[in-house]
Amino acid sequence: MKVVFLDSETTGNGPKDRICQLGIVIANSKLEIEEGIEELVKPPVPISIEAMSIHHITPEKVVDAPPIRFTRGWKRLKELNSPENILIIHNAQYDLEMLSREGFNSHFRLIDTFRILKHLFPESRYGLQYNRYYLGLYQQEEKILNQLRQKGIGITLHAHSALADSVVLYMLVKFLVEKKGVGLEEMVKLTQKPIIYDRFFFGKYKFKPIREVLLEDPEYVERLLEEEQLEEDWQASILYHLERFTETPIYRFQIGKYRGMTPEDVAQIDLDYLRWAYFNMGGISKGFRKRLKEILQREGVVGI
Repeated sequence: MKVVFLDSETTGNGPKDRICQLGIVIANSKLEIEEGIEELVKPPVPISIEAMSIHHITPEKVVDAPPIRFTRGWKRLKELNSPENILIIHNAQYDLEMLSREGFNSHFRLIDTFRILKHLFPESRYGLQYNRYYLGLYQQEEKILNQLRQKGIGITLHAHSALADSVVLYMLVKFLVEKKGVGLEEMVKLTQKPIIYDRFFFGKYKFKPIREVLLEDPEYVERLLEEEQLEEDWQASILYHLERFTETPIYRFQIGKYRGMTPEDVAQIDLDYLRWAYFNMGGISKGFRKRLKEILQREGVVGI
């Protein structure tokens, strides 16, 4: 089994951007480094100024570089592309998308260390360079660099160089295996497992616990679940909390003369309005409409 640590630098983050540098570290099943490859790539689209300001790869540096399909790194990646081997990437969705634009379809087993960190350290931060220092990986850099030099690979570890980031990625995985006891096979499984969040990290309820939002604004959660673009992790997280939710959600009218009031409160003063809302009010969720029906039936309103 071979373990491939990969990072790429790209021309930008848009839908037409491409790879301009590829870096891979190849290790055996004992995580002993066997190869390290970094190559500039001549992309078919211009490098954006924003991308240059991050990785410092300018058009002049790639003008004589080969297209990616002619690079050694690309050929080794294709040779190793098998389910018996493991591909490790930090935030794999991005790099795999970029590789797919070059015609690469991965058959590796995948470890996404971005997802692994979310599973293992849910209250921390997940950037590769942040964890280089947070986890003390930098303390092992000289040892790793010496191993690379013995194989004729001399590099400087600085952020946003493809091979340097692949080396930091290697150190991260080695740390998780040796210090945290998380094996490679377990990481493969964790990569596929949904991440369960306890609070929202987006939208108007950013940083608020999901359970609180389920109670105070159930319509917001219902609409999220109906969104086609909702990430699987967020869908799994909401459903996880819904299955364990035992309180009664609080629905409130968002429009009309009883705006801000619950249907239970309105039922005490204006059942006709509640009946009208059930049949005619648009923009309310299925859960809200179900609650209206329950109240009206309980109050003996006919025709419901």
